Amino acid sequence: MARTRSNRFKKYDGGDPLAPPVDLAEALDAIGEDVMAGYSPERAMREFLRRGGQDQRGLDDLARRVAERRRELLEQHDLDGTLQEVRELLDNAVLEERKQLARDAMMDDGDRALREMQMDNLPPNTAAAVSELGGYDWQSSQAREDFEKIKDLLGRELLDQRFAGMKQALENASEADRAAVQEMLGDLNELLDKHRRGEDTQQDFDDFMAEHGEYFPEGPENLEELLDTMAQRAAAAQRMLNSMSPEQRQELMELSAQAFGSPELMDQLAQLDSNLQSLRPGEDWGGSEQMGEGGEGVGLGDGTGVFQDLADLDQLSEQLAQSYGGARLDDLDLDALSRQLGDEAAVDARTLQQLEKALRDGGTLRRGSDGQLSLTPKAMRQLGKALLRDVAQKLSGRQGQRDLDRAGASGERSGATREWQFGDTEPWDIPRSVLNGVRRRATDPTDRRALAIDDVEVQETEARTQAAVALLVDTSFSMAMDGRWVPMKRTALALHTLIRTRFRGDHLQLIGFGRQAEVMDIEQLTALDAMWDKGTNLHHALLLANRHFRKHPNAQPVLLVVTDGEPTSHLEASGEVYFSYPPHPMTIAHAVRELDNSRRMGAQTTFFRLGDDPGLARFIEQMAQRVDGRVVSPELDDLGAAVVGSYLGSRDAGRPGGSGGIMSGLRSHYGDWLGGRGSWVGDD
Repeated sequence: MARTRSNRFKKYDGGDPLAPPVDLAEALDAIGEDVMAGYSPERAMREFLRRGGQDQRGLDDLARRVAERRRELLEQHDLDGTLQEVRELLDNAVLEERKQLARDAMMDDGDRALREMQMDNLPPNTAAAVSELGGYDWQSSQAREDFEKIKDLLGRELLDQRFAGMKQALENASEADRAAVQEMLGDLNELLDKHRRGEDTQQDFDDFMAEHGEYFPEGPENLEELLDTMAQRAAAAQRMLNSMSPEQRQELMELSAQAFGSPELMDQLAQLDSNLQSLRPGEDWGGSEQMGEGGEGVGLGDGTGVFQDLADLDQLSEQLAQSYGGARLDDLDLDALSRQLGDEAAVDARTLQQLEKALRDGGTLRRGSDGQLSLTPKAMRQLGKALLRDVAQKLSGRQGQRDLDRAGASGERSGATREWQFGDTEPWDIPRSVLNGVRRRATDPTDRRALAIDDVEVQETEARTQAAVALLVDTSFSMAMDGRWVPMKRTALALHTLIRTRFRGDHLQLIGFGRQAEVMDIEQLTALDAMWDKGTNLHHALLLANRHFRKHPNAQPVLLVVTDGEPTSHLEASGEVYFSYPPHPMTIAHAVRELDNSRRMGAQTTFFRLGDDPGLARFIEQMAQRVDGRVVSPELDDLGAAVVGSYLGSRDAGRPGGSGGIMSGLRSHYGDWLGGRGSWVGDD
């Protein structure tokens, strides 16, 4: 058998080299949605990687395919393939020998009778029968050939257990080929002994591969890689033997002595197994696994391959589950995945690896001092912009319409221009700036700059009215229970993004109110978990909103209230929270009084009523009438568009205040209590 050095190149399996980088937009949207629903960013990222995207298979799909592949292997294969093949060869040899004895009239009758008796009294145990016939002088050439096939088969099977593809490579091998294998085993054991003593070098490995590289199609680059491959295969062979019945195992051990008719082969293989177990003790040498009762028999070498496949699949299943501490997709063995499921699966897994790396290292997620992941400000901005685009589409009523062209914080364009000064945020006047550059180069031909800073002119803008915006969002448990938690957060993030990017001069404060109210930044609100505390403290929320308005006396107050319930708690003078359900008239009075304070400061008020509760509808309508405000009852999907649209409409022009007829409505809803305590409300 000709020897050639192993080729260490392999087929490119990295997917489409011209494919664009991974797109984080879909991942960020899904992760943001889960974070708003109460998932931690780490869990939200894991869930997306598990589900996959619209055009990207996820970990669950890969894990399902791994499980299917494992089930197919178990259903297709039995363990006794080699024993069955040996029995067939032995039966054929005995049958051919009987035929030859019956035809051979020249043979001495006593000799024929003795041979026939030996054929008739062979041990039922296959291994014992093969052993007994080891020195038999076969009269039939066909019988002799079949019997020699047994020893050849056993030798190839034993080698195939340790060296992939050896069974096929040594079929019809010559004595010289077998001697070459014997030499390779001796050199390999010598190299492993040297490695165990710490005396080997890379040159020793290179020399070994130059001499025997054709036996290692995997193309290992160093001895450690060679050890990993061989130890996995040898451990699989041991697990296969452990999985056999004691009778099967005994037969195979006895038959192994017949391999190639060479005791030296068995000695070399035993030494190889000993070296591999000592150098790779972490492999599963003592385990076993029950194969299925399929119709395809598995030989020693093939069985080892099947068990190595099963070991690969079990390891892949664990890696895809990502259920162990410190799990990362970088742990995925892409080579094993490619072997078991094909190159396409490996490309899918590599894309998920790149996606996870981009999420972790690309400014989307960050790990805080407590070790927990959180969305970065950059990720929050990207998510907010995506939500704002959805809002803009709903407001425009035309899918895909571009964002409105607004001047931003600097105000409305006046039509005049002036030279740019450091710190200006007004938009450039491009035609005048380019014209200035042309004039400069015309007067000074040595100046070849296309555009100089002195050329730039900006468009003058008129001052725009600033707004102090308070968005009050109900964070009582009913919001989460009725599926309003995520739309509420999406609405807050969309409005926050609009003001931060388009109306930087406006002042936004986010206030969450449950049993009590709290000023929140956008990261805190979007990560807020649903709380079990009962209570809707609109009074406290309005107190905080009015404090915000007083801090910005020159800005137009805009009050936006998102709620699905009537006020059921308020702050006492002592600072304690008072709760009562059904709502206590005193709680209503506190809320109304603070709403009146907002009206006196000129706040433009809009209530966004979620749900169809008639009592809430009456209450909200009366509150809005009292302060000349508006009531919007949006569907959950339209909440963001409703809030943003109300903000845009309220900030441009003030509305005259007015007194409402809330007293009569409150009396009809809450009885005479409020009428007897009318001074709490301060009716006009």
